[in-house]
Formats: sequence, C-alpha cells, structure tokens
Amino acid sequence: MSGTSQAGPGQMTACGFIGLGSQGAPIARRIIDAGFPTMLWARRDASLVPYQGTSARFASTIAELGRSAEHVGICVVDDNDVREVCAELIPAMRSGARIAIHSTIHPETCRTIAREAAARGIGLIDAPVSGGSPAAEAGTLTLMLGGDADVIAAAQRVFETFARLIVRLGEVGAGQHAKLINNSLLAANIGLADAALQAGLNLGIDQGALLELILASSGQSFGLGVRGRMPIPTSFAHGAALLKKDMRLLGEVLGAGDPSFTALRNAGADFLERAVGPATTADDDH
Repeated sequence: MSGTSQAGPGQMTACGFIGLGSQGAPIARRIIDAGFPTMLWARRDASLVPYQGTSARFASTIAELGRSAEHVGICVVDDNDVREVCAELIPAMRSGARIAIHSTIHPETCRTIAREAAARGIGLIDAPVSGGSPAAEAGTLTLMLGGDADVIAAAQRVFETFARLIVRLGEVGAGQHAKLINNSLLAANIGLADAALQAGLNLGIDQGALLELILASSGQSFGLGVRGRMPIPTSFAHGAALLKKDMRLLGEVLGAGDPSFTALRNAGADFLERAVGPATTADDDH
C-alpha cells in the first residue's frame, strides 16, 4: 500500500520538515533530537539558524528535500501555502513515501492533495495539532489524524516524538474536521468567558477574585483561563485571527445555516471581532 514504507530494523525513517514557525519549529526539533535523519527547508535562512550545530541538513529547494525523505511534515500557514509546497514536493518524492499536513486548513484541500499524492504512490495524512508551542517543546501535543490506517501506523514513531495523544478519526479530512470543531469550541468558550467576566464587572465584583473563584468551580474552562490572562481583548489579536479563520472554515464545511455552527459562532464571534481588530492578519500556524 502506498505511503507505508518504513526504515528497516535498526534504521530511522528519513524525515523532512517544512514550516518552522512557532509551532513547526519545536516539532522539527523534537524529530531531530529523537535521532531521525532530518532535512529542513525554509523560505528565510534565518529560520534555519537555530538548527545549526544539530544533525539536521538544509535543503536549497523543496524538491531536494522531497527526494531525500520518506516522511515529510508540513506546518505552514494556510491552504495556499500547503498547495504551493505540495506542488513542488509531490513530484520529487518516491513512491511509498508519505506527507503529514500539520497545518489547519480546509479538509477538501487535504483530500485534493491526497488524490494527487496517491497517483504517485505517496500517502497523505492530515494531522493538525493542538497544544501550542509549549506542548510541542515538551512533546505532549495532541494529534488529530485522518488517513489510511496503515499509512498512519507507519508514521507512528515519528509522531510519538512530539505528541502524547495520537488519535485516528477516519479518512483524510477527518483530522481537519476535528481541529475545526475544537478551535471553534475554544473560540466559543473564550467568548462566553468574556461575557461572564463582563457580567461580574457590571455587578461590581472584583474581576481577579471572580476569575480565581470560577477557575476553581464548576464554571471553569480552558477558554476562561485564556481570557483571564489577557490584559485587553486586542492583546489576543494573533490568536483570535487564527480562531476566526478556523471558525470560518467550519462554517464552510457544515454550512452557515447548520444549528451547531450557529451556536458556536454566536458564542464566539463578537469577542473575536473585538480582539482581532481591522488590521490583524494570521502570520503563523498554531
């Protein structure tokens, strides 16, 4: 089956990684530090500087990386970036190799690229992550996987270098579905937490004391903790832009009139609009 090749006994899978942003950089470092022979490519030479002195090799082109790797991780910003990378990567990769897309993008983009890869005998896994940079550095990310079970099994050892919870949810696209739901729920929870804290202010309750109390009570949530750490909503502009993008993608997948999407959007949209502001763009993946 395509995408299921593995290094022989005692050998380590030859890896490649593209997308050395706030999330991708520590993922790549975990793979390198685990001893996998790894080649990196980046648009900016500065992104490669932290890996000087490691065992990593640097590719001058995406095609060079593709020719050397059995497993390539991609953690770039958006659908267009993933398409551009894969357009150069897939023709260079050998049959039996595989691609893992860690970016959060539209599920149909993953399916389209998976078909293009399969035509050349290459496996594709959509593998978005949750946990942020700290979890990536600690090797405790959550991986939400969509793809062929055999291809995922072949990638397991690589994934275990940076992830603790690794879950296959179905075929290609299922991982993205789960990530969009997760991030939209986070946005909704932050929006509700913002409303709850505002209710406390309206009633004259000290915000710090209310936050401490709820975080130790039944109303606590991860989203409340995120909101509680913000001095003002716009201090979360970057994260809000990413969550807004993911909520938009979930609306495209479910349909804007889907009741479940409507409920999530209504809970989170107002806060995201205030946090993002008019000029913020998402310049890195999460």
